[in-house]
Amino acid sequence: MAENANQTTTTHEATVEKQTTPKPASNKMKDQTPTTTSAVKRILFSLNTVSFLLSFPILFCVVWLLYVRHGNCEHLLPLPKLQIGVVVGLIFLFVISNGVVFIRSRFLMLGLIVVMVPLIVNLTIGLALIGAYTLESRLIPGSPGWLKMMVNNDDNWNAIQTCIYNTRTCQDLAVQSSMIKSYDFPMKHLSPIESGCCIPPSNCDMKYVNITYWEKKADVYNGPHDTECDLWQNNVNNLCYNCYSCRKSFINTLRRKWYKLGVFLVVMTILLIVSHLLLFVFTMWDRYAS
Repeated sequence: MAENANQTTTTHEATVEKQTTPKPASNKMKDQTPTTTSAVKRILFSLNTVSFLLSFPILFCVVWLLYVRHGNCEHLLPLPKLQIGVVVGLIFLFVISNGVVFIRSRFLMLGLIVVMVPLIVNLTIGLALIGAYTLESRLIPGSPGWLKMMVNNDDNWNAIQTCIYNTRTCQDLAVQSSMIKSYDFPMKHLSPIESGCCIPPSNCDMKYVNITYWEKKADVYNGPHDTECDLWQNNVNNLCYNCYSCRKSFINTLRRKWYKLGVFLVVMTILLIVSHLLLFVFTMWDRYAS
């Protein structure tokens, strides 16, 4: 009987041990939940800070657009109005981006939709300004296709020609280069307008006399560029203003600024989209984890 009692006691103790063994694991899971929640909150704080800091370059870009000097004859195209429109859009994006960061806890899904709309619009405009796509970008002012279309318009180009002449770009170049010899001229740095409008195209292979006078060689190559070369005139009032190279150089001058703006819009928009998406995901995680 004693042996049976001892066996019964041993069996009872083993059963109790089996029942009490899983409890520490359950307690461990409970201990891990606050740790996970605190880690998510730290990530959310970091993402809030990053999203807030990413909005400050937008303000720097606004200041740059407000104070940057318009290019020569840029005012003849509706680019200054476009510049003001971009400034207004960037200020709106700055307000929306930071507003969504502060109200995300109350309007999570609505805030994500509200901030994504201007971000996608900005990304589309930025891609157009850098020439990521051609046919569609003609509708967006400042894009390469739009600039080319506007400059190649004869009415616009006649006004631009007159404006370039009135800025005395070529006349000033002639004064600065009056003492330059033919062997030194190729080493002189020229702006796109000076190289495209003030001197003949390089493929015409003309002999340099001075900046406004070039002699055609007798054995000049009679090729497809003859028409362009024939447009050059040794007259300070004409020079190469009618050449296509002059139009192309004017387009390149305008494109520089808008290309830089396009790159900025694309990079900043992608960073803000990633930041707001991560903020949305971790906010949802924190909400359901708690």
